Amino acid sequence: MSERRHTVTVNVGGVPIGSAHPVVVQSMTNTDTADAEGTAIQIAQLVRAGSELVRVTVNTREAAAAVPEIVARLAEVGIEVPIVGDFHYNGHILLREFPETARLLAKYRINPGNVGAGQHHDANFATMIEVAKEFGKPVRIGVNWGSLDQQVLARLMDANTAQGSPKSGTDVMIDAMVVSALESARYAEKLGLAHDKIIISVKVSSAPELWQVYRQLAPLCDYPLHLGLTEAGMGMKGMVASSVALAPLLVDGIGDTIRVSLTPEPGASRKLEVEVAQQILQSLGLRQFLPQVTSCPGCGRTTSTFFQGLAQKIQDYIRDTMPEWKARYPGVEDMQVAVMGCIVNGPGESKHANIGISLPGTGEDPRAPVYQDGKLLTTLKGPRIAEDFQELLERYVESRYGQREPVGP
Repeated sequence: MSERRHTVTVNVGGVPIGSAHPVVVQSMTNTDTADAEGTAIQIAQLVRAGSELVRVTVNTREAAAAVPEIVARLAEVGIEVPIVGDFHYNGHILLREFPETARLLAKYRINPGNVGAGQHHDANFATMIEVAKEFGKPVRIGVNWGSLDQQVLARLMDANTAQGSPKSGTDVMIDAMVVSALESARYAEKLGLAHDKIIISVKVSSAPELWQVYRQLAPLCDYPLHLGLTEAGMGMKGMVASSVALAPLLVDGIGDTIRVSLTPEPGASRKLEVEVAQQILQSLGLRQFLPQVTSCPGCGRTTSTFFQGLAQKIQDYIRDTMPEWKARYPGVEDMQVAVMGCIVNGPGESKHANIGISLPGTGEDPRAPVYQDGKLLTTLKGPRIAEDFQELLERYVESRYGQREPVGP
């Protein structure tokens, strides 16, 4: 793991982003923002799943007008989270027309390719920066492969054609993304936006190209960088693609905030993108969000599905209980739990975990030894093995991580 690339710290609604702080997980709603109730409900779901920033689309007057109600609805249920406004095409209009929305949003996302063409580009961009300055808000200069500033691209294409050994079209696109991001950030500073009010992203939909563009950008500035594979896809494809794309950059020390842009199944919860982002960071050892459950994949020794069901049950129980545990048991997120399916690796893995169970495999004695901190605690038998192990897990968490009365002088 390389040392984190040095950046300034940008404060986004109380959440610090930069190399001096943990990598931040963010997400985005897919509701119509004009539906204040539905959007507030989805934001609450994302926050409860662990999202530390939530972005909403602000694309119409109705959407902009709904932001104060969304914030108020969240406050009513005790949820405080920085909400980021995602602006394309008309942000310069909406931010001026709805000053309360401009005040309540924690950050503005600006796409240099979508702020206006030709003579309107700089003026529209400048208006958004002026509003950010007025309300003391940071901005994300978010360059996307699919909506690149065509003026920058044309300029670099012409220069490339004039060279004796021209670059490939892909390499010129990568150059254009980096140039667009940096020129926009520097223009924002020229307009008076503070250096520590700027975050940059340069997002593409291919993992190798994502590595290329961020590795090219990273040495050229000290702005915090937001990582994400745009249009990652649905289900397994999106999860694998995002993991493959983000992990090498994070290992290189590049990246200060991430989002996993999954296409959800119809009607499915949006929170999966948060859980995948957390798991990427946790698997790399960059952050701990909840206890890890180690479980074997199963083989001919484990033809029973009992251990699979128990592993799933324990994992779901930990995730569902984690908000309460986090408040009551500091450090519980570092706990390791093992649910193993037979005697080959079961006892060894269980001993290495804080608490673990080794279930009987096919043809083995119907006994399940439980190990706690490397030592045999008990052996479970009978039809209530799953329930008994969950009770032991609860007791362990309370005894190991429970708050103790301070010792007097």
